[in-house]
Amino acid sequence: MVFSASHSVFIICRDAAGIAGNIFAFGLFLSPIHTYRRIIRNRSTEEFSGLPYIYALLNCLICTWYGSPLVSSDNLLIMTVNSAGAVFQLVYIALFIIYAEKSKKVRMLGFLLADFGLFAIIVFGSLQMTDLVMRQLIVGLLSCVSLISMFASPMFIINLVIRTKSVEFMPFYLSLSTFLMSTSFFLYGIFNYDLFIYVPNGIGTILGIVQLALYFYYKDSSKEDSREPLIAPYP
Repeated sequence: MVFSASHSVFIICRDAAGIAGNIFAFGLFLSPIHTYRRIIRNRSTEEFSGLPYIYALLNCLICTWYGSPLVSSDNLLIMTVNSAGAVFQLVYIALFIIYAEKSKKVRMLGFLLADFGLFAIIVFGSLQMTDLVMRQLIVGLLSCVSLISMFASPMFIINLVIRTKSVEFMPFYLSLSTFLMSTSFFLYGIFNYDLFIYVPNGIGTILGIVQLALYFYYKDSSKEDSREPLIAPYP
């Protein structure tokens, strides 16, 4: 009886953390809107890079597959948040292709096809594994590596903030969304006993704390003459 009650509490806490993570994730999904308003207004992608959206799409696709019932159980909220993320990335990529110059259009289409091709290989390959435990292990490792790579990308911004002593290119709401989403899914992974979720999101939580700490430390000492371009030119 006690075990049953404890298990029910864990399920409630897990689902609450997962729902919160889905909500906070929208803060990240909506963050490129300012950039795309500029692209649409100027009808040009200028020097912005589309590669982050290509990589984010692949990450969302892999994590969606990991969260599906065919790979892991009780991870529906992982599938929903990453499905939504994949839709957002597809919209951003489509807009980028529409407003990019011809050479960039071709390159972005190539990267997009590569995304779908690689994802198809992962799905087809994992479905050939009749051992469900091995299937979850392999796809889980891929999703974990992909997530850790995504969470490591803010290291560039952290280094920029420390070097310039300016938080101009590290918006507070974006850092806060990263921290809240990562913390929510870290707890979700803990309550669901899933290390492929709590390990990468634990790293994301730590990086979120670092970003917030840097923001509050440097927000009053930001200098106008420390501006540097945040978006790397498209290769």
